[in-house]
Order: sequence, then C-alpha cells, then structure tokens
Amino acid sequence: MRMGMLAATVVCVFAQVDPGVRGGPAGAGGPLPGLTTAELAAFNRGKLAFEEADGVDEGLGPRFNLDQCSGCHMQPAVGGTSPAVNPQVAMATKNGALNVLPPFISLSGPVREVRFKFRPDGSRDGGVADLFTIRGRSDAPGCNLAQPDFSHAANLAFRIPTPAFGGGLIESIPDWAIRANVASNALLKGALGIRGRVNTSGNDGTVTRFGWKAQNKSLLLFSAEAYNVEQGVTNEIFQTERDETPGCAVNGTPEDHADFVTGDPGDVFRFATFMRFLNPPAPAPPTPSTINGRNLFLLTGCALCHTPSLKTGQSSTAALSHKTANLYSDLALHNMGSGLADNIVQGVAGPDEFRTAPLWGLGQRIFFLHDGRTTNLVAAIAAHAGPGSEANVVIAAFQALPAAARQDILNFLRSL
Repeated sequence: MRMGMLAATVVCVFAQVDPGVRGGPAGAGGPLPGLTTAELAAFNRGKLAFEEADGVDEGLGPRFNLDQCSGCHMQPAVGGTSPAVNPQVAMATKNGALNVLPPFISLSGPVREVRFKFRPDGSRDGGVADLFTIRGRSDAPGCNLAQPDFSHAANLAFRIPTPAFGGGLIESIPDWAIRANVASNALLKGALGIRGRVNTSGNDGTVTRFGWKAQNKSLLLFSAEAYNVEQGVTNEIFQTERDETPGCAVNGTPEDHADFVTGDPGDVFRFATFMRFLNPPAPAPPTPSTINGRNLFLLTGCALCHTPSLKTGQSSTAALSHKTANLYSDLALHNMGSGLADNIVQGVAGPDEFRTAPLWGLGQRIFFLHDGRTTNLVAAIAAHAGPGSEANVVIAAFQALPAAARQDILNFLRSL
C-alpha cells in the first residue's frame, strides 16, 4: 500500500504540467525600437484605428464577426490574440441586434470565425461565414437579414486570431530566405518525416506568409481582407459588400478609402502600419530550466519546423532592415494529419496543411491550435501527432524524454 502511494506521488511530482499563462508585464504591444518620429506617429495613429469600434454608418456589416480589430487581437496587449473574455458574446446583441449566440461561442472561450467546409451540393466552400448580422440594430433600421445556419456541426471549421506582434519583421523576411530554410537539413528532415513547403501567390509565385495557412502575402492585404471579412467594411482592395441584401447594404462603397482632400490614407493603411511597426513579444529572463528546455527543443527536432530565427532583408524602414526575427517558425506549410485537418483549402495549402505557428509570445497566449480547442499546452503538443502528421516522430521523441525534461521544454515555451 505504501509503495503504491509512493509511486503515485512520484508520478504526480514528475508528470509534466503546463505552467499556464505567464504573469507579469505584457512585454508586447509597443513599437519597434529605432522608428523615426514620423514612423512612431504613424504607429500611434494606426493603434487608435485598430482600437476603434465601427458602427453601421462607418461600414459595419451587413454580416460581421466583431466591430473592432482589437477585440480579436487583445491578449496580452493590443495586437495580440484572443482575450480571456470573449467580446463576441456582447456583440451578438449590441445596439439592439437580434442575433442568437452560436453554440461554439462562449464567454470564456476563444474569439472564433467559422467556415463551412462544403456546400450543400458537396463542393468545397471554405469561405468565412460571419456569425452576426446588423438586423435589429438601432443604427440599421430596415435591415432584415438572417444569420447563417450553424446547426450542422460536422461541416464547421473554426479559426482563432493570429497575433500580429512582429508582423513587419515577418513581412520583411525575403522569399529566398524562407525557401532556403525549408530546403535546409533535408536528410534529417526526411528521416523524421518532415517535408514542408511554402504557400505562394497564384499570380506571381511569391511566398505568402500570414494567416493559419500562410494564405496572405502582405500586412496590407491581410488588413484589407480582415476589415471586409471580419467587420464587413468594404475598402479599396475589397470593394464589394459580402452581402447586398436590399435595406442592409446602406453605404456607398468602398466604405473605407483615402481622403484626397486631407491626405488621410484610410483605416486599412493605418492597420497595416500599426502591425508593421509592432515590436515582437519580449521573452522572460532565462532560467536553468528554460535554458535546458531550449536545448531539448532543438535536440528533439521541434526546431526543424519552429525555426528559432530568420533574418529580414534590406528594408526602406531602418527599424526593419537586416534584423533578426526570433519567431520560432519556418512560415511554411506542413501536413498535420487527420486529427488537426480542417478540410479548408487556401492557395496551395491543402485540407490538412497549416503554417508553422510562430511561437514568440506563446507564454502569454490562452488558447492553442488553429481552432482554439485547448488552453493546455501539453494537449496542444500531443495534438501535433496523428495519422499522416509530419510531426509524429518528433512528438514521439518528446514523449520519450524523462518527465523532468519534458517539463523543461514546457517551461521554455512558456518563457517565450
């Protein structure tokens, strides 16, 4: 009996545990060092626009997920990812809106967008199906627009917001550097079952790098698409309302645009500027455990996809030129197997492929994986393994480590 109790105690002490969201200062949300006075002023204007909530007269809707960028990108600071309290719950009925909260949205759950995997005829869909409409809002009289039918759970795929910290550094990494890194260590990667490939623009073949499937090339495109898709605001890049139901599309398009009298470039430009000049998250001070964890992270093969750093190229912005981006990502696509597959195709990214998620700032994230299915880092790592996943051998190596060593890796990840 005593031996059994002792064994149980030993297992309890040495089993790896997610240290949880790191406390202390956010260490993120500020501007890059070395910005000029004019660049810093543009960053601050962009931050204000990023935090602004839009009404219908400013372009919100007719279909939307939220009314401000910072609502999605708030943890641990503006520009981050899904916060602890989901603002979509209050958004459902804001200003008298008559939306019903979908079952996959909760107050303590992640901010989510949803996509239908397939259309009724069986063909692929994959586009964002906005959660809410402006029906019933006090600033949208006369709009009678129903929400989508989200009752067929098996046909739904979810995404949570990606952090925007260090976006300008990611944007400034040359295509050749990304391609060369993916091609490096080919024999070792092949022995471990790691392949990987870049996603590319269908028009010019250049490397795309933003989003869960690396589907967007630039922060400007990322901003314009999000403004249209997430908030329903038309702009000079996405000029068409996503729903043109009479009585609901009330503004002239594009709703966000440059003002040629004042020289105001518009919100899309401001969003992109804010993200371009956002500093990467600052890691916690190293400890013996996190130093060992980093070494083990390299030895087990995790860093073959989660590349510790890449270099930016020559930039017209000095603060972005020839800098080291400690992003812990190769920005490439990898097959993550049937367990994580979402059946969404974007660019060359297939139904089971995802961009290697940058890990900088992971220590202060609450929700993990593309759909926010877990808040537990141990569960998120385990989910990388499954039928068809390129990560199977590496995850097996991680699981084979002594529990104390696995704990050091977890401590290291939570220090980022």
